[in-house]
Amino acid sequence: MDTLTHIALGAIVGEALAGKKLGKKALLLGAVAQSLPDIDFIAALWLNPADNLLAHRGFTHSFIFIILITPILALLADRWKITNPMSLRKWIYFFGLQLLIHLLIDSLNAYGVGWLEPFNHFRFSFHVLFVADPVFSLPLGLAFVALIILRSNHRLRLPATRFGLIFGVLYISYAVSNKLIINQDLDTAYTEMNIEPERYFVTPTPLNTWLWCAIAEIDSGYQISYHSVFDSRPDTNFTFFYRNESLLESINDQELKNLLQFSNGYYTAEQWGDTLVFNDIRFGQMAGWSDPKAGFTFHYYLQRPEENKFVVQRGRFANWDFKTTQQFIERIKGN
Repeated sequence: MDTLTHIALGAIVGEALAGKKLGKKALLLGAVAQSLPDIDFIAALWLNPADNLLAHRGFTHSFIFIILITPILALLADRWKITNPMSLRKWIYFFGLQLLIHLLIDSLNAYGVGWLEPFNHFRFSFHVLFVADPVFSLPLGLAFVALIILRSNHRLRLPATRFGLIFGVLYISYAVSNKLIINQDLDTAYTEMNIEPERYFVTPTPLNTWLWCAIAEIDSGYQISYHSVFDSRPDTNFTFFYRNESLLESINDQELKNLLQFSNGYYTAEQWGDTLVFNDIRFGQMAGWSDPKAGFTFHYYLQRPEENKFVVQRGRFANWDFKTTQQFIERIKGN
């Protein structure tokens, strides 16, 4: 998830775990602990973009990282002289749970996390939440702000904490429920269209959990479609994209190997003028609900690596304007 969501959630969890012992220090410690795995962002200072894709949400988002760093953080905190210190065991629980929540939340996005690094490089991504979902983040932010403002002994601190935690759990459950609805509709649509995908997944479109993009691997390419939880009938409008793997046959370098690993095999290749482009299609299209043949959000210039520093972010809201936003809202409402 985005940084602000991790900070808010970490502070709320910190309050729930240690607010009575630490007062508002629990908010700060919780926010810092929850954000710690994202320290891997500094790797971008010396790694090339393709290597950095694997470094981000890699080792610092693994279970072994939690096992190694939790006792260190707990020992440091235990030596921190404060009015009402907690036991070492409680510090271990505090930091361990915060780090684990970060790993679990990040696994709900398309990017994926390396839970088993460095022993296994598989990325776990469950495609339940878009990386920035205001309906999820804003209520957590409100609870966070309330906890900052309210006095340490204020009677509303407990309700604010409970609201943040319960809302977070309920919203993730709601997103999972929506995903199951879309999967059922998609199975019906595939049957009607006589499509037998080798594998497929659905992922939420930007900023919501109602409109989903479905990507099904079929022989030499992919069938892509959009489905809303409010659709009255399964949508059977599919657009086919060729994988074009032959375009990559002449390339045999570590950069491409990293991209193939990162994409989990969900990719297409295109020739844009004199530039060969690698698309990781797990991140969806640029306003694909408006233009079924739209390009992909994640597009990597294989011959121009210096232009790939913001490869994950640059296409997320490309092609968005008043018209596409209006179409986005209408598509969410259902067919």
